[in-house]
Amino acid sequence: MSHDDPLPSSGHVLHAALAGFSAVLVGNGLGRFAYTPLLPALISDHWFSPSAAAYLGAANLAGYLAGAVLGHAATRYIRPARLLRGMMVLTAVSLLACAERDLGFAWFFLWRFAAGYAGGVLMVVGAPIVLSTTPPRRRGLVGGMMFTGVGLGIAASGIIVPQLIEWGGLERAWVGLAAVSLLLTLLAWNGWPRDERRIDVMPPARAGLGLPVSALLAEYGLNAVGLVPHMLFLVDYVARGLGQGLEAGASDWVVFGVAAVFGPVLAGQLADRIGFRAALRLAFCAQAAAVALPVVTSASGWILVSSAVAGAFVPGISTLVLGRIHELSPGGPAQGRAWGHATTAWALAQAVAAYGYSYLFGRTDNYPLLFGIGVAAIMLALGLELAAGGSRSPQGGPRSPR
Repeated sequence: MSHDDPLPSSGHVLHAALAGFSAVLVGNGLGRFAYTPLLPALISDHWFSPSAAAYLGAANLAGYLAGAVLGHAATRYIRPARLLRGMMVLTAVSLLACAERDLGFAWFFLWRFAAGYAGGVLMVVGAPIVLSTTPPRRRGLVGGMMFTGVGLGIAASGIIVPQLIEWGGLERAWVGLAAVSLLLTLLAWNGWPRDERRIDVMPPARAGLGLPVSALLAEYGLNAVGLVPHMLFLVDYVARGLGQGLEAGASDWVVFGVAAVFGPVLAGQLADRIGFRAALRLAFCAQAAAVALPVVTSASGWILVSSAVAGAFVPGISTLVLGRIHELSPGGPAQGRAWGHATTAWALAQAVAAYGYSYLFGRTDNYPLLFGIGVAAIMLALGLELAAGGSRSPQGGPRSPR
């Protein structure tokens, strides 16, 4: 694509979308979620104690927060395409480094933090760049394609990682994950948009985000709070809370992951039809109903429905929020900055909520209470969206009916 092309061709859009998908899959699907099925083996094979293994999970989350906060600023010094390639390589290297069990906790802590940092940078820098070169009518679909990588990571990690461990133990599991990450890195290498005059994501000034975007960031954080009970307690609730056993709980988690694969694309297609604002409001309603199901019923069928809907929106809500940011923000730098703040809001809200829910559960042992708080958080997000609906856009004109 030359600098004189007024619009990107369909081939360039598809290649960029594939690069964005690969980056999300590597940074979040493999660099982050693949650790969950590795955790029991790390403990049972005596690589780490349960508490140490948990701290390694926290290191990854801390790195993700750091990447979300600092990643956008890094584009001032490194061209975005080079930065994204470097972060994908860093993720692959971090996974490979974890194949060496004898270097101790500090070694693993460093590389799990690095994997989280890379994932945060890939999320805040990669997605806005891809959408910046996507025609408005295709942004819902392209955004959905990218965030499908999160769901694919959830689903695939639960299937592939146990097979890798059975095949060659934890060492080869880490090596296998690194190899897949490197392959996806090569697949995305030349897919990043090159017209950086038009795709500039480096904010020259710290302009205000405006009320509509600020409200959207708060809604996104509240949505994260609402989904944490499913992300943390779903399997335990089904297995122990309902007394159905670990196999039943694992089955619900697979449904959660499979739904997360399709959720972003379906959300994007819905937004392309009815607009991002309407789709976002509908998403809040659907999530509130889904999270409320474990509060009002313990029937297996309804819990399965709850798992599917919540799983679909773990990545699906990101498609809608990113698209809505592109509607509300005036240009590339503002859009990139807003998406960076949104990613930080999600990560921070998720971390704080996880601690709060864990503390509350330890004191009450009450699953329905946790899901009830989640419903309240999502309803608060919906109320905030409705209240902000009458405000004006950052450009000073009335907001789109979308």
